[in-house]
Amino acid sequence: MQIDAVDQRIIALLVADARASYADIGSRVSLSAPAVKRRVDRLRAAGVIRGFTAVVDPAAVGWTTEAFVELFCAGRTTPAQIGVAVRRHPEVVGAYTVSGEADALVHLRAADISHLEEALERLRAESFVTSTRSTIVLSRLAESPGVGPST
Repeated sequence: MQIDAVDQRIIALLVADARASYADIGSRVSLSAPAVKRRVDRLRAAGVIRGFTAVVDPAAVGWTTEAFVELFCAGRTTPAQIGVAVRRHPEVVGAYTVSGEADALVHLRAADISHLEEALERLRAESFVTSTRSTIVLSRLAESPGVGPST
């Protein structure tokens, strides 16, 4: 699917505020509301836009402790096996295969250090995990909700 500059601006505006009206987006990209809706429908049908969601502030719900955990796995553990396992843990924010020594990097969020420790122990108990190396986040310096500039 071809994505032009207008599509990119629409995507960036939706990433910044998924509740923005088609009329508001249209005024910012010089299109009518129906034209924006057609483009959004086309982007959704093509799988470019996979859905709309609420972004919740973790601190507002009490999950203020976070860490990045390098997973070291046994033998021929596949990314699919890692993916299935980490989805069982509600503290997992994201998981990624990575280059370097570790097999995967897991982003965890928890209520406090005790909760984080419990989550780490459950993650370490997965049958394929041979060891982990954790880094606790002290402060967030930058965060972006999605792709591209939000013009």
